[in-house]
Parts: sequence; C-alpha cells; structure tokens
Amino acid sequence: MGKAIRTKKWSRRLKVLAAALLTVGCLQVPAYAANENGSLIRVAMFANLGSTYKSTTPLITLESSGSWGLEVGGTNVTLPSGQVRFSADGFRVKVLETADFKTAAAAAKLLQATADKPLLYTVSFNGKTLYQLYTGNYGTAALAGQAVTRVQKTAAAQLAGQVPIVVGSERLAAGTYGSLQEAEAAQANLLTAGFTAYSVLQLNGSGQGYTVWVGEAATAAELSTLKQLIEEKVTGISLSPVDDSAGLIIREDAGLSMDTPKTAPHYMIAGKDAKVMIHGSGNGIKVVERSQRTYRGDMEVSIVNGDLALVNVVPLEQYLYSVVGAEVYSSWPAEALKVQAVAARSYALQQGERFKIANVVDTTLSQAYNGISSENDKVSSAVDATAGEVIKSNGKIIEAVFSSNAGGQTAHPSEVWNGGAGIFTNVDSRGDMSAQAGLHTWYHVLMSSGVSGYIREDNVKELTTKTAAGLSKATVTAQNTNVRPIPLIQSNVEPVAKINPGTEVVVMAKVAQSNDYAWVRGPFTSAQLVKTLQGKTTSAVPSSISTLEVTKRGPSGRALEVTANGQPLTVKYGDTYRSALGGLPSTLFDIAGTGSYTVLGADGKKVSKTGSQGASVLSASGQSTSSSNALVVMSGDRQARAVTQGQNFMFLGQGNGHGLGLSQWGAKGMADEGYDYQAILKHYYQNATIVKE
Repeated sequence: MGKAIRTKKWSRRLKVLAAALLTVGCLQVPAYAANENGSLIRVAMFANLGSTYKSTTPLITLESSGSWGLEVGGTNVTLPSGQVRFSADGFRVKVLETADFKTAAAAAKLLQATADKPLLYTVSFNGKTLYQLYTGNYGTAALAGQAVTRVQKTAAAQLAGQVPIVVGSERLAAGTYGSLQEAEAAQANLLTAGFTAYSVLQLNGSGQGYTVWVGEAATAAELSTLKQLIEEKVTGISLSPVDDSAGLIIREDAGLSMDTPKTAPHYMIAGKDAKVMIHGSGNGIKVVERSQRTYRGDMEVSIVNGDLALVNVVPLEQYLYSVVGAEVYSSWPAEALKVQAVAARSYALQQGERFKIANVVDTTLSQAYNGISSENDKVSSAVDATAGEVIKSNGKIIEAVFSSNAGGQTAHPSEVWNGGAGIFTNVDSRGDMSAQAGLHTWYHVLMSSGVSGYIREDNVKELTTKTAAGLSKATVTAQNTNVRPIPLIQSNVEPVAKINPGTEVVVMAKVAQSNDYAWVRGPFTSAQLVKTLQGKTTSAVPSSISTLEVTKRGPSGRALEVTANGQPLTVKYGDTYRSALGGLPSTLFDIAGTGSYTVLGADGKKVSKTGSQGASVLSASGQSTSSSNALVVMSGDRQARAVTQGQNFMFLGQGNGHGLGLSQWGAKGMADEGYDYQAILKHYYQNATIVKE
C-alpha cells in the first residue's frame, strides 16, 4: 500500500514526462525510420507464443546511456539515461512490507535463487519510506497460491510475523486527470485513507491522460468488498471497475542493488492489448535479461498471452550486421561473408509474420542475433556490398536455410523434411573439410586396465616400442593427464581416467579433434539411449538396447532409418534422429557398438561377436591365446579399436546441422578456392537467381 517515493530529481523527471505526454509533437525522439534505412524487421526476444515460440521473463530491464524515449499513442518523450523496468500486471504474491531496506533486500536475495523471482518497490505511506516485496507474476490465482507456501518457507527468517498473500489485477478506477500532479493528489487522498492506490498512464484511446487505480484484489468478490469500504471511508468518490483498460502503472523500483536502495522507474503494463514503444538512439538499447546485450533500433514491450513480450524493431540491413557476425567468423573471406548476408536476408524476408508479433526470433530457431556485440566492420561491409540482394526461384524469395557444416555432402530434402528436390538437393560440399584446419590431433589409446579413451597430442610422447601387432606405444608428459571419452575437451564431462608419465598405453589410432566436419560422440549406455529416445519416436522404444545400427540411408548418406535390436526406431523426419539419439551434430553418422565386432571367415561369411570375454587369437603356430582385460580388433585398413565387456555405443559422424541448403563452412572453403559469392550461392541453391530488390 502507498504512494511511490521519489527524490526531487526523479519528481522533476516525472513532471517533464507528464507535460510532454500531453503535448503532441513535444520532445520528439528520432526513431529509426524505414524510409531512411530500408525495411524494418521485427525480432521477438521474449514472448509466449505457445508451441511456436516460448521464452518468457517476469521482468524486462532496458538501459541506455544516450538519448532515448517512450512513445505512447504517437507522442514521444525523452527518458533519462539509465535503466527503465517493465513487468506485467497479474497474480502475484505480496511477501512483505517493511521500513527496513536490509530486511527486504535480504528476503529478495533468498528468493532470487528460486523460481519465485522477487520484485522490490519503494513506496511512501504517512511520510514513511516503505519497501514492498513481491514475487511473480503467476498465470493463475491457484499457481500464486502454491507460491505462497514456497515463498513463506524460503523467506521465513525475514518475515517477522507477516504472512505472504495472493494479490491480483482486479482494480477500481477513481477518475481521469489531465496531469500526473492531479493524479498524484487524488492518489494521496486514497493513501491517507489507508487504501493501495497508483497513478496510471492510460493507453486506451487516441488522447492520453492519467487515472488513479485502487486496490490489487485477486477476485471479483474481494474487489466488491473493497469498493464498499472505500465508499464508506472516502466521501464523494466515483469508482468503476478497471476491466480490460490498458495502462502503465507507475511505480518506483528499489531492487537494482541489493546493498543500498537504488531506484529506477518501473512500469507495470496492464490490460488487454497494452503496448509501449521505446525509441533507441545511436548508442543502442541494452536488454539486461538478454545477457546484457545492446541492440540497434527500437524496443516494443507488450503483453501477449498474459506474459511480457519484447520485440526489437530494427532496420533489416542493421539486423543483418549482427546476424552475419553471429553466424560466421568475421575472419572468413569477404565472399563467404557476402554469401551469408544474402542467404540471411532472403531467409528473414521469406518468414513473413511467422511469429505473429514478429517476423523472426533472436535464436537459431530463426537466425542467431546477438545485437551490436556481433557486429564487425568487415561483416558490415559484406552486408552493405550486397544490400537488397535476395535469392529467388519462380519469382519468389526462397527460405534460404543453411547449416554450419554439411559434412562433405549437403542433405536431400527427403533426409530432413521428407520433401522433394528442387531448390534444395544434395550437392558436393568438399569445402567443409576446412573446418579441420589447424586443429589438434588426438591419440586413441588403450590402457592396461582395458579402458580406452583419447589424449591430445601436446600431452603425448610416443615410444619406440610396439605391440606384437605393430601398434605403437606411448606415455604422457604431465602428471594427472586426462584421458577423454571423445577427442574433445568437454568441461562438463568427467575424463575416463588420469595417467602419469611412465605409464604406457597402446595407440590404436590418431584422429582429428572433434569439429564441425568430423566428430565422435558417446559412449552412450543402453539406459541413456532408451531415456533420450522416449517421446521422440513414433514406434515403441525397447526397454534395453543390445544392437543399434543404421539400416537405411538417403541420397547423401544420412540416416533415414535406425534399428534397435533389429526393430526400426521410426521418427517423423529423418533429422529427428539428431535429438532422439542424444543430441548428435548431424544424421550423417555410423554407429559402433563397443562390445561387439564382426569377423570375416575364410568361407567369406560374416560372424558377429559380442564382448571381449572368451575371445582368443590364433597364432601362426596354431596356438590359441585368450584375451585378458580387453580385446583389440583391427580392420583391413589397420584401424584398431578396443572391444569392451559391456555394450555401449559410439557415434562417428560428419557435419553439423541439418545439412540442407547452404553449408557455411563449405562456402568458406569455396571462397578460399576463389569462387565469388554468387557462384557459391547458385551451387548450394539450385535453379535460383540472385536479384536486387
């Protein structure tokens, strides 16, 4: 309950805001205009769009060090530099109200580590400074009710007998006013009478004005009771339900620092179809909740499906400065950067209004978009050099999909979407191998314990001794050298072993570090694969997997069918195997069961063997020698591997991504060979033309 506390400086800012909002044409803020910078694109950052896209946040914090402004109903007003916060009105939990900032801040800190995110406001009541702590908002009153129990338990030490309660957005309107000062005077009368009241900037209608809203009831019954109490205590007041009226509830945020009060303007967006545009400047607008990134253009804050939505409205060409810089390396040849620019522009324009409130989103569901931090002069030059150029077929801009690396051969649509050929078909992509340039070599080694793994070349010292089969031996150069499960350092994966100098290992193979072109994943146990397959196949998943193999491949060699224990694991699209099998980089892979191997007999027949136990090697003298800790098998091309007692599965593959359309690394490789960007685009997008719109 109470009226927002404001310093003299902030009070002056609000008075300027009030005057400007009611004077059309006053304090105009220069927005990025489409006629000056080309067409605009709408990029969703936060939004609840159901199955189409869902990325939500209870709070949006925008920041600018330069001039920026808030647009309401076509009128612009300059905002002070610094931060402005937005939240959505709705069901919340009011945790506590206290005059002691440290108590409120301590409770907020405890809640920050939970799912019940805190919001801390500063308010005044009868001349005292109070701090109000809330959590939420929540989609329903029931969810808020469940949060009460959690919040009470988490912040129990700070509550001092106060009981968290559910509050909502049921409010009463107490008149309309021509200025913020008039609204605040009416608000003060209600606060003095002991009722929670807010000054609100109206968003409905063509003209702007202020109103005062009273209460934060969770139900209509609570609101009815509140109305009776107000009418009994405040004479001559006229009250009406707020209903779906759109407005900006003006509050003051005290939660920017948990050490000392540090206030900022906070707007709670309320009502159906409420929407606010924030115009940026040349310095850009920082979005704190989006990894502190700064973006060109303007920001639109609204309520969609009960949640905050944030859309960046930015000139298309400036959007591409960031996209191209995020999608490929700025050090790549200029022609490869131009390829990405034209493909990204075509993809963006072809999307239309796919995301309802936006054309694209800022993740790789559309294209990677990280704001100004991804920009680079070389990238911007490539975008400018191809300004307006798009890829067309049959007079229409194509959806110019692309992936990181096609693994030497791009995918046929039937391997990804079950579609036919045309613009997209499988073509040679030998330039993909450029992804391996300069990477470390890794040694695939077998230890005396029977455990095998990988050690990076700069930690290995090869010995002059060899095994009877001619395999090299090696040791390591440092104490506690990690032996990795795959030829890649993974900070979140424990090494399979640690060895020291003097410990000898057998070198079974030397391989390139896992990269976008060639990779290794695993080993996966049967239980791990059964778990990751659940819900991703249209067929039953076995309770245990003893054999796993690719039984059908598409034109480029990508997996179209994988069988477990001889039964197909069917999926809707071939590309689904990537997620179904534990997040594989691509579907261009082979599967090796670590506990099995195949022997080609003298009669030409193949016999499958399982496990290392009981295996023996027949020497030239006819003597049979049984294996001990591990069995090493060698193929005709002298590639060796260890056979384990238990069955796990390794995936050896090529490429990164769906493989359809443009291969980014392939384009880089072709550019290195001297091809220009148009020739590269026409190679990856068949039967297409490059047109300047």
